Order: sequence, then structure tokens, then C-alpha cells
Amino acid sequence: MGDQTSTGTMKGPGLFLAQFAADEAPFNDLASIARWAADCGFVAIQMPSWDRRLFDLETAASSKTYCDEVVGICAEAGVAVTDLSTHLQGQLVAVHPAYDQLFDGFAPAEVHGNPAARQEWAVRQLHLAAAASRHFGFDTCVSFTGALAWPYTYPWPQRPGDLVGTAFAELGRRWRPILDAYQEAGCSICYEIHPGEDVFDGATFEMFLDAVGGHPACAINYDPSHFLLQQLDYVGFIHLYADRIRAFHVKDAEFRPSARQGMYSGLQPWRDRAARFRSLGDGQVDFGAIFSALATIGYDGWAVVEWECALKDAEAGAREGSEFVRRHIIPLAGRAFDDFAESGGPSSAAVLGIEAGDR
Repeated sequence: MGDQTSTGTMKGPGLFLAQFAADEAPFNDLASIARWAADCGFVAIQMPSWDRRLFDLETAASSKTYCDEVVGICAEAGVAVTDLSTHLQGQLVAVHPAYDQLFDGFAPAEVHGNPAARQEWAVRQLHLAAAASRHFGFDTCVSFTGALAWPYTYPWPQRPGDLVGTAFAELGRRWRPILDAYQEAGCSICYEIHPGEDVFDGATFEMFLDAVGGHPACAINYDPSHFLLQQLDYVGFIHLYADRIRAFHVKDAEFRPSARQGMYSGLQPWRDRAARFRSLGDGQVDFGAIFSALATIGYDGWAVVEWECALKDAEAGAREGSEFVRRHIIPLAGRAFDDFAESGGPSSAAVLGIEAGDR
């Protein structure tokens, strides 16, 4: 896991499969999409746990043999599996009623129109993913927190004074037992800090962390694209939350404010927004600074491309993305650059002019 005592080099490039899975070959079964990812230059894939075209979460939770088979299929194709994504299920742990109809589509038809049943289904899914992660031997799982307070992010009309505190207390109450299950499985939940979730920046992550009692399994899936669009210091964020960053989505974005629109441009089509996602290298994110900062804090987890772009073809973006990540990963040095000048001579005390009697 990425912390300040780690000395390993970041792993990658990996690819999040969620945006590529489809009903057409080669994107409709695990063996085919894994071979395609390897052909694009990726050495690993991140598995969307909800997509039964690629993966059966129920079986993975109950059968280590099945998990070993998944690893074997991927290895034969030339890729590893980084971890599981539970973004869609995590979203459903907390849903404001305004979004009930829109988010029903993330859940099976039998729980549509029944928010309590939908939430119960989502929580069970997350527990299944914890069991599956144990079978795989994963130490991370990436997810969303869901949202109760998001519709009130802009404080108009004026909010009740305790609304935000009440929302985060409830969010923490719902997540603590899930985090306990992941801790028992030897795994962290790495939340993608993302607009639309109650945890969308550093301040709200701290509020959530407080609400779950500083839980050791509560971690961050670092994605700078969402921070650039909020005009947040995304490099400083790495140093501020170094001990909680345990996953990394490599995604680009651009912010092009104009006389007509700024960051609140979400009612426009993606191509027309001032704030929009781009393929790696086509946006404004300073990945040189990001990879240097992650190397500095000792992050040795996976660098996983999450492809989203308002303009470029997906397959072109994937192939370019694998090489982009490969160029940016910094192999950590095994020795200091100035070791050649080591004199091997006097002691530190002698160099400082400290006599034995002075100490």
C-alpha cells in the first residue's frame, strides 16, 4: 500500500475495464478483453465487479477456485488483475431520494422502486466483494461513498444548520460495518473522491474519515481529473493525504473557462463544457509532477488508466494511455546520485570539529 515507508516502484500500466466492456467481441468476455488489453500494452486490468459478462461476484465470494481461474485466464492473456471495483454498488449505499429513479438502473430490477431493498442489495454486494478480495489476495478495492448531502453542496436555499453533520454521521454509520469486513479481509476500500459523492474533495474526505472513526481500511483512490476540474491543488493533495492514498486512477481533464461558462457547466453536453475529461496527454493535468509526488511518498500500488474523453475514440485513447503511463512511472533509485563522491574518510564528529570532551 502507498505510504511514506514504502520503497517499491509503482506498478503498471493497468486498465479499468468498466468503460470498455460491451456486448460485442472482443469486449464481451474476460479472455477476449484481457487479450485486447494486453495487445494495447497494458500489464494489468481492474475488474468491474458488477459486469457479469466478465466476472461473477457471487461465485468469486464463495469459491477461491473460481478466483484462481480468473487469475489464470488473465495470466494466459498476458495481464494481472489489480483489484475489484465496486463503484456502482458503493454509490447505492447512500442515495438521496432525488436520485432514486436514476440510480435504480445500477441495481437488479427486483429492487427498483424500493430504496431500502436497493441499499440492502448494495451492502451485500460490498460484503461479497470483500470475501472475493480475500480469495484473490487483494489489499485494495476501489469504490464510491454514495451521497446524501450532495444536492445541497451549493448552499441555496439555506440549509438547516445540522444538515451536513447529520448526513455524514449517517454515511459513517452505513459504511463502518462494511469497512470492518474489508479490514478483516486484509483489504482497504479506496474511495474515488468524485463530484456526485458526498466525499468529493479533501475536506469532505476528512469529514467522512472522522465519521468512520479514522477506520484503517478507509483509503483514497487518487484521481487528479476531478481535482483539476474543481481547481484544487492536486499535487499538494498527494502529500497531505499520503498515508491514505492506496490506489491511483490515471485520468486527464481540462478546464477552459470562458465569458459564457465556468466550472458549473454540467447542463451542457460533454463536448461543450468548460470542464471536461480528456484522454491521457490531451488535457491539462501535470502528470510529471503527480508521478514524482507519488514516487516521493513511496506509492507502490497500481497506476490504472480510467479512460474517459469527450472527443477521442476509446480504443485510440487506451493504446495511447498505456504508453503514457509507462513513460511516466519512475523506477526508484537503489542508490543516491552522489554516492560516487563518498569520501569514506573522517567521522561526523571530526568533520563538525566536536572534541570527545565536548560531548
